Amino acid sequence: MTIRGEKRDEREEKKKNFYLAERRYGSFQRSFSVPKSVDAGRIEANFKNGVLTVTLPKTLQARQNEKKIPVRQA
Repeated sequence: MTIRGEKRDEREEKKKNFYLAERRYGSFQRSFSVPKSVDAGRIEANFKNGVLTVTLPKTLQARQNEKKIPVRQA
C-alpha cells in the first residue's frame, strides 16, 4: 500500500513599511506491505480535519484465530 500527499502552506503579511509573502510546499510518500490477514477488499480511508485514517479490517479467518490474553495486576 502506498500513501501519497502534498502539503502546502502560504503566509502573507502586509504592514506599513514592508510586505512579506512565504510559500512552502512539499510532497511525501509512505509505502508498506499489507499483511495477508487483512481483507484488502474492505480497506477504507477517511480524511477529516487534516487527519488521514486508514482502516484495515481482518479477514474472517484471522478473526477466528484471535487469542485473548488475560492481564494480571502486579
